[in-house]
Amino acid sequence: MMETPKRYMITSALTYANGPLHIGHLAGANLTADIYARTLRNLGKDVLYVGGSDEHGAAITIKALKEGTTPQAIIDKYHKMFDESFRKIGISFDIYHRTSEKIHHETSQGFFRTLYQKGEFLEKESEQYYDEEAKAFLADRYIKGTCPKCGYEAAYGDQCEQCGSTLSPTELINPVSTLTGNQPVLRKTTHWFLPLDKYEPWLKKWINEGILDGEKVHDPKKWKNHVLGQCNSWLDSGLQARAMTRDLDWGVDVPSEVKGAEGKKLYVWLDAPIGYISASKQWAIDNNKDWEPYWKSKDTSLIHFIGKDNIVFHALIFPAILKAEGTYILPKNVPANQFLNLEGNKISTSRNWAIWLHEYLEDLPGKEDVLRYYLTRIMPEQKDSEFTWKGYQDANDNELVNNLGNFINRVLVLTKKYYAGKIPDFDPNLTIISSEGEEVTTFQDSELLMVFDKLQEMVEFIERFEFRAALKAMMEISTIGNQFLQFNAPWKLQKTDPDATAVVMNTAAQIVVALSVAMEPFIPFASAKLRKMLNLPPVAGKGELAKVLDSLSEGQLLIEPGHQLGDVGYLFERIPDELIEAQREKLQATTATEPAISYAPVKPTIQFDDFTKLDIRTATILTAKKMKKAKKLLVLTVDLGFEQRTIVSGIAEFYQPEEIIGRQVLVLCNLAPRKLRGVESQGMILMAENAEGALSFVAPEDGWGNGFSVA
Repeated sequence: MMETPKRYMITSALTYANGPLHIGHLAGANLTADIYARTLRNLGKDVLYVGGSDEHGAAITIKALKEGTTPQAIIDKYHKMFDESFRKIGISFDIYHRTSEKIHHETSQGFFRTLYQKGEFLEKESEQYYDEEAKAFLADRYIKGTCPKCGYEAAYGDQCEQCGSTLSPTELINPVSTLTGNQPVLRKTTHWFLPLDKYEPWLKKWINEGILDGEKVHDPKKWKNHVLGQCNSWLDSGLQARAMTRDLDWGVDVPSEVKGAEGKKLYVWLDAPIGYISASKQWAIDNNKDWEPYWKSKDTSLIHFIGKDNIVFHALIFPAILKAEGTYILPKNVPANQFLNLEGNKISTSRNWAIWLHEYLEDLPGKEDVLRYYLTRIMPEQKDSEFTWKGYQDANDNELVNNLGNFINRVLVLTKKYYAGKIPDFDPNLTIISSEGEEVTTFQDSELLMVFDKLQEMVEFIERFEFRAALKAMMEISTIGNQFLQFNAPWKLQKTDPDATAVVMNTAAQIVVALSVAMEPFIPFASAKLRKMLNLPPVAGKGELAKVLDSLSEGQLLIEPGHQLGDVGYLFERIPDELIEAQREKLQATTATEPAISYAPVKPTIQFDDFTKLDIRTATILTAKKMKKAKKLLVLTVDLGFEQRTIVSGIAEFYQPEEIIGRQVLVLCNLAPRKLRGVESQGMILMAENAEGALSFVAPEDGWGNGFSVA
C-alpha cells in the first residue's frame, strides 16, 4: 500500500512557453503526475498538485525576435494554449500557474536575497561571449555551435539536443551568435555562482543513502536506476560552481539592493523550479489555505515528475538551493521518465515530427481517454518507448473496446434486460462458477476478493511509480469479469436457474462499480461516463478508492440490490482505419523533407547451424564510464543474471554514461574476450545502425529478467 505521510506535494515539470505541447510532454511528466495525484486523492490523502508555464529564458526572446513580436505576447499565447490543452486532456492540477506573475518574481527574488545575505553565493568575474553588433552579452541559448561530444552542428550553449550533453558556451566549436550570426567575442562580466562543489558531500549522502543532517529522509532503493546513475555521474565527475545570474533583458530581476545587479536577471534554472513554490502560494491565496506545510513540514512527501533531461536540475541543483535557503524540505523522489519516440524517429519540434496536443484534441474529439490509456500503456518509465498510430488503434480496439468496454456493456445491458435496470437481490449460498472455473458456494468467496487483490496491486504499483504495471492490474479486473461471465453464461443460465443468475449478475455489477473507481486515475472521462450509467456520483477524489477497498475487505457490497441504473451506452468505439491513415498522412505531410534512406547491402548467406552458435542473452547495464583517451568507447558492467561482466562498447558518441545505467540490452555473450586499451571486453552489446551511422540499442520488451536466451 501507499506510504502514509501526512500530505503530498506533487509537481509536474514546468512547460517551456515557446511552442505547443506535444505527446512527449504528457508521457514525460504530466500524465504520470496526474495518475499519481488522482490515486492519492481517491485514497483520501491530502494532495497539492501544481504545474505551470516556464516563461523566462533566452529561447523565448529568440522566438519573439523571429516572429517580430514581444516575449510577453509569446508567453501569453502559449500559456493559454497549455492551460486549455491540459484541462481538456484531464490533467488535474490544483493550480496551473505561470512564472511571469508578480508573486513568482517576488518569491524568486526572496530566495536569491536569502542566499545572498547568508553568504552562499560566490561573486565571480568571468569571460562571457558578447555580440559586438547586437551590443549584448549572450546567454547560453543565444549561442550555437558544434557539440564537442557528438559533433552536432546546431548545439546550444547550455545543451546539445542531439546527444543530451550538458555544455557551457565556451566548450562549443565555432560558436556563433543567434542574434546576428556573427562570431562572438569574450568579454569580462560579473555573476553570482552557487558553489555546488561545497554541497557535494551532503548531496552524495542524500542521493545514495537517503540521509540528510543525520536523518533518514528517503529510500534510494525506490529511486529509478537511471536517475541515481545520472546524479552519480555528475557527482563522480566533481560538481562545479554554477552561475545563478545572466546578462539578459527578459526574466526575473536580481534584487536591486545587490551591488552590481543592474541589467542582471536570475538564471532560469534558479527561478523555474521556484515556480512550484510560487504556484503553491497562489493556490493558498485563492483557497484560503496555508501553503507552508506542503513545502516546509517533514511529514510531507515532495515528488517531482520530470523527463530525463531535467534530472540534474531537480535531483541536484534545486535540492542544493532548497537546502542552502534552509527552511524547505527536499524531494522524497524524482521519478524521471525516459523519452517517447514517434513512428520510428525522435520527436522533433524543428522538423514538426510530433503529435501536437491541441491538434489531437481538435482532430479526435472524445478520444482523450484513448490517448491517456495508450500513453500510459507505453510509458517510457525505464527506457525510451515509441508511439505508433497502429499501436494506438490496436490498444483502443483490442483492450478498451473488446475487453473493458465489452464486459461493462454486457453487465449493464443484461441487468436492464433481466431486472429492468435494477441491481438484483440474491441468495449468497448458491453455487456459482468463479473466473478460474471453480465452483464457489458463497458470494464473498467468488470474485470480489480477487478484485480487492488487484486493486491493492494497482495501488502498490503506483506507489513504486510503475504506471504501466498499474494499468495492467486495473485491466485485469475487467479480464476477471469477462472470464466470470463466460464461465457462468448468464444469458443461458437465466433460462434454467434464475436464482443463480441473480448471484452472477449482482457479482458482475459489484465488479463494474469497482472498475468505475479504479479507472478514474487513468481514463477519468470514461470513469465519469460509467458512473453516470450506474446512476452514481462521479469519482471526485474524496477517498472513493479507500472506501471500495474497505468494503471489499469486509465483504460488503459496493452497490445495493434494488439500485436503479441510468441510461446505458457504449464507453468506447472502434477507430476506423481511415482515421488512423489520415493522422499518419498528416504527420508525413507536415514534416520537413528527409533525405532518401540508403541501406547497407545484405551480408553473405549463413547456415542455420552458424546462427545457433550465437549465445545472445538479456542483460542490464549496471555501471558505465568513459574510457580514458578514447573518444568512442564506454566501459560497461552488465548483469547477465548468472554473472556480471565487463564489456567495452563503441557507443560513446551516441550515449552519455549516465543515461544508459539501468537500461536492459541484448548481449552476445559467447564472443571471444578481447582487450581494448588494456581492458578485457567479455561480450558485445547488440546495436542497430541507421543510414547516418547513428547507433541505437536493440532491447527486449519491459519486464524481462536477465540471462534469458534470445531465439
